[in-house]
Amino acid sequence: MKSSEAQLKIYRDLLNQGLDALEKSRAWANVRQGLEAARQSGAGIFLAGNGGSAANANHLATDLIYGVNSGGRGAFRVHSLSANPSVLSCLANDTGYENVFSGQLQALAKPGDWLLAFSGSGNSPNILRALEAAKKLKVTSVSFLGFDGGKAKGLSDHTLHFPIHDMQVVEDLHMIAGHLLLKDLV
Repeated sequence: MKSSEAQLKIYRDLLNQGLDALEKSRAWANVRQGLEAARQSGAGIFLAGNGGSAANANHLATDLIYGVNSGGRGAFRVHSLSANPSVLSCLANDTGYENVFSGQLQALAKPGDWLLAFSGSGNSPNILRALEAAKKLKVTSVSFLGFDGGKAKGLSDHTLHFPIHDMQVVEDLHMIAGHLLLKDLV
């Protein structure tokens, strides 16, 4: 077992690698500018994720409704597709868990809206279906990914990819990226 000091150094190094990847990302500036344009046009922002990524999606949804408006520039029209257990369990039971996000998007999204999808692996079937639905619906998609990016990397309009092979660090980097977006948008 590694000492807590060694774990801290490894974790810090991985976070720094992820932040370096974000800084070099061509998608980063496009996402920031695109979200500001979405706010101005009144476009909806949908967020989705499973497990810890669902928690990140719900947290960022809250920030985009409330935290982002602290500068007085206005909130976003936001809906976390991970937040309603009644809808999730209905769609999972009746259509399959792989459709829990795409089914909601098909009912709620309009062309010009945005989907922020969070997935460590980039291979969750329900995230992949949501990205496919977004493309059909002309919804701009942004995937927050880790590891090798998985299949989601090729399905997304914009990819914020953290090539880190540690789920907890990846989830933290996704939340840091979300908070950095919030700071840019305040």
